[in-house]
Order: sequence, then structure tokens, then C-alpha cells
Amino acid sequence: MEASVEQLGRIAEEGTGIPPEAARELIRPDGPELFDILYWANRVRERHKGRRVRFCAILSARQGQCPEDCRFCAQSAHHHTAISAFPLREVDEMLSAVRRCDPARCNSFGLVTSGPGPKQGPDWERLLQTIRAMADEGRMMACASFGALTPLAARQLYDAGLRRYNHNLETSARFFPTICTTHTFEDRVTTIRHARAAGLQVCSGGIFGMGESPGDRIDMAVALRELDVDSIPINFLNPIPGTPLANAEPLQPMDCLRILGVYRLFFPTRDIKVAGGREAALRDLQSWMFYAGANGAILGNYLTTSGRSAEEDLQMVRDLGMETVSGEEAIDP
Repeated sequence: MEASVEQLGRIAEEGTGIPPEAARELIRPDGPELFDILYWANRVRERHKGRRVRFCAILSARQGQCPEDCRFCAQSAHHHTAISAFPLREVDEMLSAVRRCDPARCNSFGLVTSGPGPKQGPDWERLLQTIRAMADEGRMMACASFGALTPLAARQLYDAGLRRYNHNLETSARFFPTICTTHTFEDRVTTIRHARAAGLQVCSGGIFGMGESPGDRIDMAVALRELDVDSIPINFLNPIPGTPLANAEPLQPMDCLRILGVYRLFFPTRDIKVAGGREAALRDLQSWMFYAGANGAILGNYLTTSGRSAEEDLQMVRDLGMETVSGEEAIDP
């Protein structure tokens, strides 16, 4: 590698993401000393994000029986898992979950539905009604993840008051057919472009530990940079019994930290949030995710798996001398 970790860190500290070829060197398991990467990732995070953590919460608004065959997903109808499937929740039930979330410690709330994407009809109107109410109450940024979007659906979401849409690339274009055959990587890119064209911020990242190569991890980062996404959720595979990846070998905590550190140097000014699988993957090193460059995380439970208690995560932030970003700040950043 021509540039040292220090030289790359100083580039990122100034707000310019490191080049892809440098990221490929840093991401290798036998690459440069991990603690050098973490030192600079932490400096870059403090330079551009300060000592403030963005927590978001999510609700599984419709669960299971998804016709897609994503190999990691417990909600696919192609797999035989123990999760419970249920239809779309009622508006009052969804809003009750939003209102239970404290905007002083959580800055955004996302509704998530299983399935390939929204169709015009009663369920879609119910989701739009819920988002309108979330936006009118103004407690936190309204977010959603409803699958593939048409230009019309994206505009309807924006008009209803949604401001951020999640649609993960999951992995690289090369590796994507290995984990899903019912839709393509380009389909996911198209949805992100529709969301962006409608004025929505985009939250998009992926899952690590599915058998992808270190190069795939950077290829996905390059695609995210080209799409100019606003927030990057980093998930670590939590193998679910009954899925094809149930026996996947989990990443080691230090591998996870290397991924986070390189992503921070690659995306110095973007939000990087650690999401699903962090409890199982990072274990006793969860607080290190912030020293590795993350500036956010999901608070509470995920879709079909449990997270830590909110109080544990909030105490972790306080112990680090950091503070949370409120919902009011997130609505008008």
C-alpha cells in the first residue's frame, strides 16, 4: 500500500473518503495493524460527528411469508423458521409503538414490512395514514422500509411526511446472486434512485459475514458512495435456524471492528449505524463500535431477533462520555 494508515486517516479527517484501492488493502484480514485503523477511524468520527450517538428504533409492521428467497432472512416463505407471521398491524398499534419510544434518546423511528414492495390498496393507505400521523406529531424523524418502490410510491411516502427510506444493497453486485435469486442487485439500486428522486434521504448498507470476500465488502461501499446514500447501516449476520445460512461461521469481533473502521475512513461524513447482529458478533466489545467509527445504532429489538435493553445501550453511551441526538434535532438537522 503506497499510503500509510496515517496518511489515509488524515485524508478522511479532512472529509474526503479514502480511495477504493486503499480500502481494499485496509479491509484484508492480514492488512495493516487494526489498532492504527481504529485510531484514525475514531478521530474521523469525532471530527465529523462529534461525541454524539444517533439511535433509531424499528417496528416489524408486517412479518413473515415473504416470497423473496434471501438466504439470510427468517421471514422468507422459502425457509422453515420458527418466527411468527402476522398481517399488517392496525394504525393505532403502530402509533402506540412510536409513542412508547422516547424522543430524548431516539432520533428516528422506522416501520418495516415484509414482502417485495407496496401495492396500492388498503394496506398501503394504512401505512400512509400512519406515516402522516408520525409526521404530524413531530416527535422523531419518520422512516420506513417497505421493499421495492415505484416512483409513485416514493412520492406518496414523501408527501405523507416520510423523510428517510431504508433499502439495503445487502452485499456487492458480484456476490448478490449467491444470497438472493428472486430479485437483482440492480432492482435494489433502482429503488434507491426512486427514493432519492422523490426527495427522501436514503439509508442503505448491508450484512457482513454471509460468505462474501473482503473485496465484496469494498465493492458494496463503492456502490453506496456512487448512490450518495445518507446513512449506512452495518449488519453482522446472526445465523437463524431454518435459513440456508444457519451454519455460517460467524465473524470474529476484531473482523467486525475492521469493517467498521474502514467504512468510517471511506465515508468520513456519513452516518454509520451498527444494526442487526451486533450483540452476537461484537459480544463484549460492543462499546468499541464507536471507537471503530460508528456514530449510531438501533436501540432495542430488531425485526425477528432481540437486541439489548435500551437502558444497557444508553448506559454504554454515558459511560463513554457521549450523548444522544434527540428526535427534534433529527427532524430538522
